[in-house]
Amino acid sequence: MNYITIALAKGRLAELSVDLLEQAGLNVSELREKTRKLIFTDEENKYKFILVKASDVPTYVEYGAADIGIVGRDTLLEARKDLYETINLGFGSCRMAVAGPKELAGKLDQIHNMRVATKYTQIAKNYYHLVKKQSVEIIKLHGSVELAPLVGLSEVIVDIVESGKTLKENGLEVLEDVCDLSARFVINRVSLKMESERILSLVNKIKELLKQ
Repeated sequence: MNYITIALAKGRLAELSVDLLEQAGLNVSELREKTRKLIFTDEENKYKFILVKASDVPTYVEYGAADIGIVGRDTLLEARKDLYETINLGFGSCRMAVAGPKELAGKLDQIHNMRVATKYTQIAKNYYHLVKKQSVEIIKLHGSVELAPLVGLSEVIVDIVESGKTLKENGLEVLEDVCDLSARFVINRVSLKMESERILSLVNKIKELLKQ
């Protein structure tokens, strides 16, 4: 029997994923050990787990280095990989939003040549070009995007918002919601054909757990 490989996003998402996989009957004891290892196995059920950077999960799954991935919807929307998305796992819930100084509330459609700073350029492009039908300049940043409107680099930002505390501390607020986000269960399309019975069995177990 071949191993089925699951790619997990390092950090809090991996911890929540491990809890869920354990409830679904997989042996995740190796994953709970304090170690720097990146590959773990469940010999009993023939599963392998790999820990990777969140933004790399869709790539590992698309190319078949992993059969399954658990990752945030923001990462999937940004990566735009050809994957089969099966379950909204519900945890890691937050939202993608447009934020900026409160004096811009209700006035965003009146700003010409608006500049938008973000780490999530694909999500921002889709929102402005496809949803809002608005022409904007998107500026890619890697660090604290909240700084951009404060120093005049951009009028607004597109970023993940959980509590909104960081925005408030920097004199910004949510001006528009872009989309809801949470962890998703994704599958490589070829793996789903080759190992459909075992993969769908796991999918159904997880769906049952989420109903409880």
